[in-house]
Amino acid sequence: MSRIATYIAASAIMLSMSGCFTGIESTPKITASDVKREKVAVTEEDRYLDNVRHAPLDKWHEGKLFYVTDDKINLALEPSSTPSPRQGDLLSFSKYRTVPSLTGEADTELLFADSKGREVVYRLNSSPEELARRSQIEIPFTIELSVVDSTMKAIKGKKFYIRTSMWYDKDGKARNGLKFIPVEVMDVLPGNSVYPVMVKFRNPELDNGRPAYVFMSVGDSGNSSRNFASLFFLKDPHLKYPQISDENWRNIIHGRIVKYMTREECRLALGPPTSVDRRPGISTMHELWNYENGVYLIFDDGLLQSFRL
Repeated sequence: MSRIATYIAASAIMLSMSGCFTGIESTPKITASDVKREKVAVTEEDRYLDNVRHAPLDKWHEGKLFYVTDDKINLALEPSSTPSPRQGDLLSFSKYRTVPSLTGEADTELLFADSKGREVVYRLNSSPEELARRSQIEIPFTIELSVVDSTMKAIKGKKFYIRTSMWYDKDGKARNGLKFIPVEVMDVLPGNSVYPVMVKFRNPELDNGRPAYVFMSVGDSGNSSRNFASLFFLKDPHLKYPQISDENWRNIIHGRIVKYMTREECRLALGPPTSVDRRPGISTMHELWNYENGVYLIFDDGLLQSFRL
């Protein structure tokens, strides 16, 4: 039997004994949903792109540009919009008009022109008055380019600390990256159907300065799990954790864990667990952190004792 399997078996026996001899029941399992419900203080990063917003319909002007993210846009447009725009095309807003629906109520058609001046029509089952009350009008498979431009003006040329190791190349293919290192934003580009912005950045000392990319939500959708605050720090995050040694910080940057790391160090290295199971032992407190794909960490009194990656 492996050392880890032996440790787990011994822990299970100790946990069952602790319930008998101490009268203390095991602590209920804590899930990722429980963690998300905790109140988190608003940070400077959370407010950093507050001024980037989608414009309401009554603020749209003739010539306002939209970037097409997917050929599937033809599924959302009126049949008269032929030939359909393709991924990478730009649509220029012309005007909107009220048209009757099948029930006699007012619908709204948004009229655009493609690069060759051909009309493209998108229909919404709402009146212009109803649409004017919305903070954002979403045109499927498009990105409002004014949002991309506003984001670029706010962050291009600035230095931040990257918070995620989920990097991409220019074609959108995932590549391995590092976290918590300084990066310089080189450009901001249209993203995809899910995330409207793609941030191009580099670290001059890494990969000979080869650029990498991350996808980001901005504007009214900026509260998603990939907003600015979830991707970047404004200051060196190591300053927030002076108790972490330089050696362990290097491990964290590379997403590595080693024995006797603290819970905080492991969380920084691997991210929060899917669930946490806490149980009192005879003289210690055991914790089992579970991640996806069978990854788990075992702690005694807050220090990592064993793990499986």
